[in-house]
Amino acid sequence: MENLLNLAPALLFLAALLYISYWVQQQSSEARSSNFVKDYFIGGRSLGGFVLAMTTVATYSSVSTFVGGPGVAWQIGYGWLYMAIVQMVVIFLVMGVFGKKISLIAREIDAVTVIDIIRARYKSDALANMAAIFIVAFFCATMVAQFVGAAKLFEAVTGYSYMTGLTMFGIIVVIYTTIGGFKGVAITDAICAIAMMIGMGILFYCLLDKAGGYSAIMAHFRANDPAMLEPLSRGKMPVSLYISQWLLVGVCTLALPQSVVRSISYKDTKALRNAIIIGTIVIGVVTIIATWVGVLCKGVLTNPDLAAYGNSVDNIMPRTIISVMSPFWAGVVIIGPIAATISTVSSLLLTSSSSIIKDVYMRHLEKSGNSLSNDGVKRLSMIFTILLGFGIYLISIAPPSVIWKINMFAFGGLETAFFWVMIFGLFWHKANSTGAIFAMAGGVAAYCITMALGFKVMSLHQITIGITTSLVFFFIGNALGKMPDMDTLKLFFPDKYED
Repeated sequence: MENLLNLAPALLFLAALLYISYWVQQQSSEARSSNFVKDYFIGGRSLGGFVLAMTTVATYSSVSTFVGGPGVAWQIGYGWLYMAIVQMVVIFLVMGVFGKKISLIAREIDAVTVIDIIRARYKSDALANMAAIFIVAFFCATMVAQFVGAAKLFEAVTGYSYMTGLTMFGIIVVIYTTIGGFKGVAITDAICAIAMMIGMGILFYCLLDKAGGYSAIMAHFRANDPAMLEPLSRGKMPVSLYISQWLLVGVCTLALPQSVVRSISYKDTKALRNAIIIGTIVIGVVTIIATWVGVLCKGVLTNPDLAAYGNSVDNIMPRTIISVMSPFWAGVVIIGPIAATISTVSSLLLTSSSSIIKDVYMRHLEKSGNSLSNDGVKRLSMIFTILLGFGIYLISIAPPSVIWKINMFAFGGLETAFFWVMIFGLFWHKANSTGAIFAMAGGVAAYCITMALGFKVMSLHQITIGITTSLVFFFIGNALGKMPDMDTLKLFFPDKYED
């Protein structure tokens, strides 16, 4: 009976998401029958400010926001919270820097994906295909981390097996992503973002109540672990880690393709402005509360030895939820991390599908003088989405150990691949395809090799090596390449190259 109480809220929530996706499919049937690609992959450019903000927040937030990150905060203390605050700027950076310009260009060339923008800017199929491969590869790593994290949390809180949770999430995510498309994903993402905030609010209250209040937790820190209160945590949170994380989860996130694609989907400038304001507030609330809860967990899980909790920071949040809540409310609270998981996976599945079907396969057909019918695109896109989702499910059966590290690896890979390509492509008229190819290939190679070897410079995360190498390679390649053609310059820099 107790297990059923834990499970019921999540099942009801997931059933609601399935119904919403079905409803969106029915409402979009006419639009999909005339132009499946545009409606399925970017929702017909019809998102309002609130939904745009929430879907961007939900896509950026992941299971590591609610499980891995707070677990590290339990170890380090307030230093991890001070680092996490930088994530408040993510929505502003993505939409404020790229939003309006990408939207105007996308409407001009009828772009549906980020790769459409890259291809139009650099006139290189080789670059576009490389971008598609990196998107799918790093997205797969991220999706595996999401599935594993949610299934482990599900197992710990409900008492049902890891495979039960993994199978349930896998089936539901694949079904509702496949039938709902971008618009369905965006609407369900908005609901997921709301669920995240509610769940964290409930957990925050129950945690303080169980620990005897905020003052009691602070007194425990001062008496038993004063390093928890210090910004550098007596060496656990060095300045190099601050710099690394501020780059990895802050500044460099502005080029993440799963977030940038949202800038193609909004309906007007008012929606963009509202999304920036709402999104910045919501991402701040979600991130700060989730990380703060991780810090305060030390007032309940007081044993300083991680071995007492299974030698993994990923166990801290599940143990806390079980310790401070009744079975029913524990079931309600895990909706937040589950929502973060499925919203992230659904967005990545859809972007991966568009990268392969729209940006690679359909482009190949177009160059060979062939094309797919609207029904053919629909059928192929849905089949690929299902197959990719099933593949991620199979990989997740044998789970990796530390979720947040896998997630951060994928983040860094995507940022290295796209950061300078997008920045220079949109804001430097002399950037050319040779520079972009060198930057993407060289940067990702340097990042992955140094990650595999564990090599660091000045104890900084390998994202610094990837981004720096990518920048150097861009300038080298750009010096060897040719100036973009005038039509491209007029499209991307109309103020500078007017008729």
